[in-house]
Amino acid sequence: MSVTGRYREAWEGFWREAPEEPGAVFRDAEPALTVARHLALFAPHLSDPGLPLVDLGCGNGTRTRFLADRFPRVPGADLDRARRADPAGRAAYRHLDAAEKSATRALHGEIGDANVHVRGVLHQCEADDRQPLVDGIAALVGERGRAFLVEPSRAAGAVLKGLAAGPGGPPPKLAPVLRHGIAPGEVDDAAVPEFPTAAGLTVTAGGTLPLTTTEHGPDGVRIMLPSAWYVAGRAA
Repeated sequence: MSVTGRYREAWEGFWREAPEEPGAVFRDAEPALTVARHLALFAPHLSDPGLPLVDLGCGNGTRTRFLADRFPRVPGADLDRARRADPAGRAAYRHLDAAEKSATRALHGEIGDANVHVRGVLHQCEADDRQPLVDGIAALVGERGRAFLVEPSRAAGAVLKGLAAGPGGPPPKLAPVLRHGIAPGEVDDAAVPEFPTAAGLTVTAGGTLPLTTTEHGPDGVRIMLPSAWYVAGRAA
């Protein structure tokens, strides 16, 4: 099943059930604690900050709207929920199967080279879709853009399993994530940077950074998921 299959089916089902109010969804932490930290890592590596910035896997658009206030053009690619949550039209949204070559080529033909922000999409794809997905990201990047990939590590899966196995079961905001099969930890950590390399991109930077969630553990501490980030683009 393609990215528009299992991935979209899981997330569409999740968002159909999710509350509308800010912070009610497990991954929908405020931008200052999430995408702002990513941007601080990503921005120094941009060769052209004036390029469009594609927010791939934008979910309900919280981070897309944040990015739209900081870049001249920000297409958010994922679901209708983001469009409904942005009645003022601060960003643009579209469905996109990034693992489909014709779809990414068409978007590149429309907007040209782009910087691409991707958070937690790769680990949700079927194994056979992961390289085509990153190939699609490389097509969007073109010659001048840069890709910023953030993926939960395998250790994040262990964190979630531990929370789910607690005496009271998973915390309320985590339960729908697990029910829809959206738990991370499906890609070996060492394999993540190999995908952009195979797509013809050069990984120029990387590191680790906890993914902040909106949920708290039994001890009252906010849940943070281990993750790794990478910047990739065409070699100069």
